[in-house]
Amino acid sequence: MKKLLALVLFAACSSTPSYQTDVVDNMHDSIDDDLASLVTAAKALQAAAPTHAWDATADADAITAMKSAWLDTRTAYEHVEGATAPIFPQFDTSMDARYDDFLTMLGSAGDPDPFDDQGITGMHAIERILYANVIPQKVVDFESTLPGYAPASFPTTDAAAMELKSKLCQKLIDDAQSLHDQWTPTVIDVGAAYQGLVGLMNEQKEKVNLAATGEEESRYAQTTLFDLRNNLTGTTKIYDFFQSWIDSKSGGSGVDAMIQSGFGALTSLYMADQGNALPPVPADWSSDAPTQADLQSPFGMLWQSVHQAVDPTMTGSVVFEMNQVATMLGFPQFIED
Repeated sequence: MKKLLALVLFAACSSTPSYQTDVVDNMHDSIDDDLASLVTAAKALQAAAPTHAWDATADADAITAMKSAWLDTRTAYEHVEGATAPIFPQFDTSMDARYDDFLTMLGSAGDPDPFDDQGITGMHAIERILYANVIPQKVVDFESTLPGYAPASFPTTDAAAMELKSKLCQKLIDDAQSLHDQWTPTVIDVGAAYQGLVGLMNEQKEKVNLAATGEEESRYAQTTLFDLRNNLTGTTKIYDFFQSWIDSKSGGSGVDAMIQSGFGALTSLYMADQGNALPPVPADWSSDAPTQADLQSPFGMLWQSVHQAVDPTMTGSVVFEMNQVATMLGFPQFIED
């Protein structure tokens, strides 16, 4: 009888789902695929780069191919950013930091050589060169006030073009490959990754806020709405790996339902405009005190909806409810700075 009881208990314990192990395995495989896509896209970006001084007309096909590959790098990285950035912050900086972030670190000396693999690097450094001839004036107005600022430009010599191809683009490839190679199950801190997902959702409102001042993320290509969509896609895909674990907790199914509803609302919001750019910002816009008229503009309606959807203090918002899940699973909650 004792032997039979022991066998029953053993079988019960063996059948108990190992939720954390399943999350790690699924997260690893999913993100590994996106990181492989990131490496492939970065290599395509480099392959398309001309080896001579750029001409907007003569090199239009090559520049267009580079822009397409650059968008592919954004898709792949924005899918994984929430989970990987807290674990590998050094790669998040070198691949995804913005021009002003780098200048804060570099100081007034700035980056004397924008085409090499030192100083300002990553996807936005390449974006700034790719779109140098069409950068919006509000972006120039903002960046020109920064210590260390230098105007963006195409490579104007063969040497500069070769440097961009062999150094700046190669740096992105090397970083992407290193992140891919180091993304192993043993390094995955599910608590940190989950908190990163919550933080990325909270950051949606900052990305919208910054559009008014020319500080938005993909500011040269004007593809910040594209980034928001891909952030959301990546977050929902990784979040779904936690669902069985969440459902096993008391009240978990109800909280999950609210989060899924919030994800759905944001998806509908981001897909309402099929373009890649955020709607035009009203001339007198203020994120601190928007007027009722401005809130009725396409940008104002998107701004208001995003803020409500991710407000960490509002019951029912994606960020608030994801923080409730964090507590259920024994993870640290995301705390807004």
